Amino acid sequence: MSVFTGKEKLKLGFGLMRLPKNEDGSIDVPQVTKMVDLFLEAGGTYFDTAFAYPGSEEAIRQALVDRYPRDSYTLASKLIIQPGSNVSEEEAKAEITTSLKRSNAGYFDYYLVHAIQRGNYQKYEDYGIWDFVKGLKEQGLIKHFGFSFHGDPELLRELLVKHPDAEFVQLQINYADWENPGVAAKQNYEICKEFNKPVVVMEPVKGGILANPIDTVKAIFDATGKKASYASWALRYVASKDNLLAVLSGMSSLEQMEDNLSFMKDFEPLSEEEMQVIAQAQKALNEDKSIPCTACHYCTKGCPMSIPIPEIFTVKNRKKGSPEFRTKREYVIVTQGKGKASDCIQCGQCEAACPQHLPIISLLENCRSME
Repeated sequence: MSVFTGKEKLKLGFGLMRLPKNEDGSIDVPQVTKMVDLFLEAGGTYFDTAFAYPGSEEAIRQALVDRYPRDSYTLASKLIIQPGSNVSEEEAKAEITTSLKRSNAGYFDYYLVHAIQRGNYQKYEDYGIWDFVKGLKEQGLIKHFGFSFHGDPELLRELLVKHPDAEFVQLQINYADWENPGVAAKQNYEICKEFNKPVVVMEPVKGGILANPIDTVKAIFDATGKKASYASWALRYVASKDNLLAVLSGMSSLEQMEDNLSFMKDFEPLSEEEMQVIAQAQKALNEDKSIPCTACHYCTKGCPMSIPIPEIFTVKNRKKGSPEFRTKREYVIVTQGKGKASDCIQCGQCEAACPQHLPIISLLENCRSME
């Protein structure tokens, strides 16, 4: 059965993982509300939240669900078992109840088995999550189900063979990771096409890294003379591909929403000339040695030493790009009241949870020089 409902007028989907925050860390619901209004006015319909996104389901209830007719948009949420977690089967299956209560959505148009990788896929099997999710569809609590994937091509193929009823797959795809063996974006995308599974794209801007890329990449885009944001190059690259249900952008401000809509509302695929520019950017990225962390924070949730891993990596990357940067001062700020790189006990839970499959333990060892 096709998951294309006809409602998705825009390829752009509103990812609700990185919503704007107030100074106290709470989600800025009034700003989210304005973003929702702009998105819907432009023809957008696809909203993507998750049980694991703090405050996201409640925020979208206030900004969207309580304000618009339920048939005017589509809403996705997810059930997660983190790698290495001790979540019980009952707790995992109760997530849908919590998500529906938080969002007040009544049902989810799309429901995903979340963040599948080698470190957690077997637990989804052991807990019977696939049959459970199919049962949710039979009950009318969800309309379509699929899964988001951060694993290797062999595992993806295995899952699609074992669970042919899955209707779509969410993949990390961006121009930086297209040929990255640690992400295998190209191979995984092609496997989905082989199995005739539509793809929802996540991380098209790689957690914001491609919205503010390294200087060599900026210079390549600037040399074209086009007055386009760096994020637009990344999003248009992905949206130019076929077999897509939606391209999620985790927008964190009204300005980002306005920028995204400026080129996605009347979308034009990249030209051959523009694809050559992307190829130059890919080459420049391959020559750079920055830590490709997307700051998803999956690694920090189970860290026994409370080490702010993404923030430490950000400091390390900024040190590399700016010799005058006051590294030690910034390092003290991000680790204040938390663990330092030298506190790592090498338990490995962070590496099991990392969607980018980064060698976090050794990277943290390299960051100790900033202390």
